[in-house]
Amino acid sequence: MGKIIAIANQKGGVGKTTTTVNLAACMAAAGKRTLLVDLDPQGNATQGVGIDKNALEASLYEVLVNEVNAADLIQATQWENLWALPTNRELVGAEIELVEVEKREFRLRTALQAIREQYDYIFIDCPPSLSLLTLNGLVAADGVLIALQCEYYALEGLSELLQTIMLVRDNLNPKLSVKGVLLTMYQHTNLSKQVMEDVREHLGDRVYETIIPRNVALSEAPSFGQPIIYYDLKSVGAQAYLALTREIISRG
Repeated sequence: MGKIIAIANQKGGVGKTTTTVNLAACMAAAGKRTLLVDLDPQGNATQGVGIDKNALEASLYEVLVNEVNAADLIQATQWENLWALPTNRELVGAEIELVEVEKREFRLRTALQAIREQYDYIFIDCPPSLSLLTLNGLVAADGVLIALQCEYYALEGLSELLQTIMLVRDNLNPKLSVKGVLLTMYQHTNLSKQVMEDVREHLGDRVYETIIPRNVALSEAPSFGQPIIYYDLKSVGAQAYLALTREIISRG
């Protein structure tokens, strides 16, 4: 049965979607049947695997609100072993429409349980907020990968997110764990080095050895609707995500 991993951080611009897209693509390239679930109404992960979010006739919204079978809306990408459950701005409405619904936090979990045996890995790109959508992602997941930008306020936001994960585990999803913390947008500066040392000191081996550097190719790839390994395999960004993929597989 496939592992379900939510990629989360309530702060935007930390490389969360970049990580979801590229980790999913690298897993697929490694021969793992992989599903990317775009839970962010911005739809950037959808675009990042070459699917036009503006041309969607139906999306994850239909799964969460109308309980449409997720299998009916999954799209194959142009790359082997990689599928996507796409999203567009329509998903914003789900936050409002699910408020009065019983067990609203379990909608995504229910949908994914029906299909998880078809995949080795399911990656969920959560919105940059601690919202009902993010809550659905955390309840559906076996573990959380936290993308953490190497900047001054990183640890402050991390403690809030870890507290939320503990609350979800205690009340809604007892199997939820922190799979790891991924340091992103690393630069060879004293600040990045200090953040890295502080995070490792506080969280020890929960921090991945792999560090994702700032890289021009990583910034360019989404505009072409391509994961980094297909846009520029030789770039340091591509090599970093390949290393992360190997590390996640080896951790089990």
